[in-house]
Amino acid sequence: MTIGSFLRGSRVAVSGCALCAAGLLVLAPAAAAVRSRPPDPGPAAGPRAVGPQPDLLHRPGVQVRPRPGAPGLPEVSALSWVVADAGTGEVLAAHDAHRPLPPASTLKTLFALTVLPALPGGVRHQVGQGELAAVGPGSSRVGVAEGRTYQVADLWNGVFLSSGNDAVHVLAALSGGWRGTAARMQARARALGALDTHVRSPDGYDAPGQVSSAFDLAVFGRAGLRNPDFARYCARVEARFPGADGGSYGIVNTNRLLTGADGVPPYPGAIGVKNGYTSRAGHTLVAAARRAGRTLVVTVMNPQRDGAFAVYEEAGALLDWGFASAGHVDPVGSLDALRDRPRPAPRPAAAPAAATRAEDGPGWRETGMIAGAAGLGAGAMALVLRLRPVRPGDGPVR
Repeated sequence: MTIGSFLRGSRVAVSGCALCAAGLLVLAPAAAAVRSRPPDPGPAAGPRAVGPQPDLLHRPGVQVRPRPGAPGLPEVSALSWVVADAGTGEVLAAHDAHRPLPPASTLKTLFALTVLPALPGGVRHQVGQGELAAVGPGSSRVGVAEGRTYQVADLWNGVFLSSGNDAVHVLAALSGGWRGTAARMQARARALGALDTHVRSPDGYDAPGQVSSAFDLAVFGRAGLRNPDFARYCARVEARFPGADGGSYGIVNTNRLLTGADGVPPYPGAIGVKNGYTSRAGHTLVAAARRAGRTLVVTVMNPQRDGAFAVYEEAGALLDWGFASAGHVDPVGSLDALRDRPRPAPRPAAAPAAATRAEDGPGWRETGMIAGAAGLGAGAMALVLRLRPVRPGDGPVR
């Protein structure tokens, strides 16, 4: 090979390399653009949907978002109240939903949520000495007697129908003791997102620092209705309770919306849940009713109107409004809003490249473009070398 022919061949080879580099420089920005360009959303799909509206439940006063044609809210004197859809958890209207107030026996809803799953109704228990010693003076009782044997189902009837604090004390003794039960109730409330509730006495008896809220009690009522045993007990109108002489006597649910007692008309579709009263808490009520496949939960705490039955009248009026407002109001919050949510699971490791289709992961299209550019340059180089004239004495091209 002569020096001239070598230089001519080198110039051609350099030109081929330049062509390769130029291809890379031209196509690399395009590859980067492919990587950074958002995916094509396709044709416009009309107006964008409006996102969730802000929660109003921590605001004071009455909160409601009526649409045209919505019925007007009834006059309610309770210090706090909530109307919610038990199916969706949407709060349709509320007044001071998170105001901390004494719950009285409506706190038994949380007691049942906590203890009921651990104590099957068929278990029999002989009431031991001291299990009834701490029942507070003036407490409502179903008539549990020391030394007698009861089925757990009888005791639950005493809790739900007669609001028996004596039955609560025995069930708490069966489930780990008074303080342990209070601690587990507190944990259960937190798990449900009921952050206003502070448990001091599991039966709802007035105790310093014991409070709940209309929001939290609605959460407990809704959760209870999802438990078949809870739902069955809280909807029961009457039952038989074992007596001291070996017989039994009748007990009737003290929730007047279920029974229609004392001149309060029974509410159509009523299915529970729990009422309460103490001198400090006033009258409290968690009420639920079902119509046409829709279930509402209403909480009413401490009506300021005169009369022992105002709590039932105001709860009934709120239930009427809730059923009439279907499709005419937007929610002001959700019973699920404060519930602890599980952390997202860690992402799985990326699949090996050989097992991943080109269109499945980012970076493959631009990689193909760069590889194509490199191939184009290499092809040009090979073509140049193949077409270079071979002169005598140059030897074979390898």
